[in-house]
Amino acid sequence: MHSGVPQEQFFEKLSQEVEPSGAVRASAPARLKSKIYSALVCRQIASGPLLSLTQTYAAGRGLCVFEQLVRIAPVGERWESLNLCHVCHARVLAERIERAPIFWPNCPYVDFHRG
Repeated sequence: MHSGVPQEQFFEKLSQEVEPSGAVRASAPARLKSKIYSALVCRQIASGPLLSLTQTYAAGRGLCVFEQLVRIAPVGERWESLNLCHVCHARVLAERIERAPIFWPNCPYVDFHRG
């Protein structure tokens, strides 16, 4: 490799040197972003329960319409800590259709399909 320079530092320096100025960066397809997001949430769940929707909302994070319904329903913290995206039709559309027709606010899948 490079004389005594750790590999990570070498590639970081190289990327800084070859970055074309004003270049348009390619974006990953929305379907791929949606699948990656779903996989990351599943991995997060595997390590323990998610924050409850009440805690998430109190921390200033917006909730989608379905999460908001569960948050205000008298269902208890166990239900509020479930991954509602896993059973939402927005996820199914977002992972299968580029430019999926989903429009409600605070849905991460909508953000991937904007543009």
